[in-house]
Order: sequence, then C-alpha cells, then structure tokens
Amino acid sequence: MASIYPKSTKELFQEFVHSFTPPSPKQGFGLVDRKNLADGGYFTRREILNWFQERYPKIKQAIVNAHLILMSTNAPSRIHYNVRPNGADDLLFQINGSDFRLYFKDSDPIPIYKQDVEPGTAGDTDNGDEDKGETHEFAYEKDPRNFLGSNIYVIRPSLSVYRDGDISGVEFPVGERYVDILAVENKSDLVVIELKVSKGYDRAVGQLLRYMGWIKQNLAEPGQRVKGMIIARTISDDLRLATSQVSDVELFEYQLSISLKQIEK
Repeated sequence: MASIYPKSTKELFQEFVHSFTPPSPKQGFGLVDRKNLADGGYFTRREILNWFQERYPKIKQAIVNAHLILMSTNAPSRIHYNVRPNGADDLLFQINGSDFRLYFKDSDPIPIYKQDVEPGTAGDTDNGDEDKGETHEFAYEKDPRNFLGSNIYVIRPSLSVYRDGDISGVEFPVGERYVDILAVENKSDLVVIELKVSKGYDRAVGQLLRYMGWIKQNLAEPGQRVKGMIIARTISDDLRLATSQVSDVELFEYQLSISLKQIEK
C-alpha cells in the first residue's frame, strides 16, 4: 500500500520521538516531571495516537497500533511483521500494554526477530478455561493460526491476509488485544478470523463482535464491510445458536491429520 503522506509511517514514528515533549504535571500532591525520551522517559499509547490524529489524521489508529508492535523490540507479535534484522525497526521498548520508551541497545535485551517466544502471550486472554486439558495434542494443532496465515486460501480462494506495508494481518492488534487473523475478501471486505484450538463456545461470538466493531471503527473505510469467522476443532450447539441471527459471522470446523512414512535402513 502506497504511503498516504510523503513520509512513511515508520518515518513519522521517528518524527514523533524527536518532537515529543512530556506534558507538564498538573498541580497536585505527589506529581513529578516526566523525563524526556532520550533520558529514559516514556510516552503513552494515547499520546502517540493523539499526535497522529492531530498531524496525520489519514493514518488509521489501527495502523499506529500495529507499528507500535513492529517497532517495539520486545513485542512478541512483531515476528508476524516484516521486521528488518539490521536494526532499522528497533526504535521502542514496550513497558506495558499502554506505555513505551526508546530502545537502548547497550542496556536492553536483544530484539526479537524470529519466533523464539510464544506469540500472543501478552495479548488476548479471552479463551478462559476452554482450552485447558489440550496439552496432549500435537504442538502444531495448537497453532492453526500460523498455518492459515500462510495458507488462507484453504478457507476460500477469495481471501488474502491483510497487508499494509510491513504490517501483516496475522495477530493484528485491536487496542491492547489481538485478532488471530485479519483478512481481506475480494480485495474489499475486511474479515476478522478467530481461531479456537478445541471447542468453540458461545462466548466466542461476543469476543469476535467486539473485534469486528473495533476494526469497523478504527480501520475500515466508510462503507467498507467487516465480517467475521470463528474456526474451531468443534463448533458447539450453543455457538451455532448464538450466531444464527448474526448474518456477517460464519462458522468453520477444522481437521488435522498426520501421516508417517517408514524409512528403509
């Protein structure tokens, strides 16, 4: 996708960190001045979102959130994006879900460039207890996300993973949570795909609709349709009932298989 402004979003992030001045504390007991970023100070997610909204309003909030992950050296989900291993994208360090500071090469941990951690561990925890008891399954069976992220056509040939420059729709951020896969259908509709490694329960539809609403509000263009899919090993009757009156949500069950070939010695 071509850049909306003369500068790329990554270059605008550089502009932000060079121009950001911490707000002065309001009068009150116990309030202290915040440090500048170069001195180890921090900025909040809301502050950078407001900065973009005031200066570069055509850049969607969802894209800013995604770049916060891409450019944070310790964000596990950055592995899904086109992170350059030469350090060009190593700008920030994520303190928590809402606060960020500059990355300091001499003192911070080595940046994450590959899948050497479990992605999503700091993200969505809406699955609750529904996936417990599945530790006997093959490891790859617990991660259909990576398979579908590379082979999304197996759902429908009309689907493709959402892309915006170096940003991928795999583990796409929605606020401080993550969509398993954000896809595009027929180069038009946005499709939010939620994956459940075991049984899909009816509460999954509430989670999906919340994500669909966030994408509609923060990423979709005016009039652009946002649809949803829930993919699980087994779809419960309660989930079928819960989605029966929701026209833009589809349900899928997946199956996995493994075959072995004996090697002659």
